Amino acid sequence: MDLAGKVAVVTGGASGIGLAAAKAYLAKGAKVVIADFNEEGGKKEAENLKSSGEAAFVKVDVASEESVENMIKFAVDTFGTVDIIVNNAGIGALSETHELSYEDYHKVISINQDGVFFGAKHAIRHMMNNGGGVVINTASILGSVGEAGAFAYNASKGAVNLMTKSLALQYADKNIRVNAVAPGYVESGMVSRDALGPEFYDQLVDKHPIGRLGRADEIAHAIIFLSENDFMTGATILVDGGYTAQ
Repeated sequence: MDLAGKVAVVTGGASGIGLAAAKAYLAKGAKVVIADFNEEGGKKEAENLKSSGEAAFVKVDVASEESVENMIKFAVDTFGTVDIIVNNAGIGALSETHELSYEDYHKVISINQDGVFFGAKHAIRHMMNNGGGVVINTASILGSVGEAGAFAYNASKGAVNLMTKSLALQYADKNIRVNAVAPGYVESGMVSRDALGPEFYDQLVDKHPIGRLGRADEIAHAIIFLSENDFMTGATILVDGGYTAQ
C-alpha cells in the first residue's frame, strides 16, 4: 500500500508508540487521526503535528463501543474515509491474581481486548464499503510469554494475537489485511530508570539480549511495514530485542 493520501486512525495516539506511529504515517504522506482519552495531550500533539501534515484529534474511550463508533465517524467526516486503524490504546496492571479484583481485571480486558474488538468492528464496517483497508493491533511480548503478576495483561494480549488471526481469515477476501505488532519493553515516561528505580530497570534490560529497551519509533517502523506490505495478513511481528528468543 502506498500510504500517501491514506487516512490512518491511531488509538492511544497522544503518547508513546501511538504518537510515534502518527508521526511515521505523516512522514509517509498519510493523514492521521490521533484518538486518545487524554484530551489535553491529544489536542496538543495533533496541533504540533499539523506542521508535518494533516492531523486531527478526537477523544475516545476504547472501552465504549459508542465512543469508538463515533471515532470512526469523526475520521470519515474529517478526512472522507478510514484506510488504516491502529488499535494501540492499552493499559498495564501488576497484581497477585488471588488478590486481583474483578473490577481491576475487567478494566484491563475492556481497554486492551474489547478496544481491539470495537476498533476493528467499526473500521472494518467502513472498509468493506470502501474497497479494503488495514487493521493493525498492538499486542505484546506478554501475549506470547507469561509474566508473574500480569495475569489480566497476559490474558488480554494473548487474546489480541488470536483475534488478529481470526480477523485476518474472515476478511482476507474483502481486501482487508489484519496484523499485529508485539513490542518488548519500550522506554517511556513510565518505563524508565527514574520511574522504576535502577535495580528493577536493569532487570528489565537484562531480559532483552540486545542490551537495552526499545524505542517507540522502532515499534512505529514495524507498524509502517505492516501497513505497506500487501502480502502480509494474520501475522504478529515481535519487536522485542530478542526477549522471546530465549
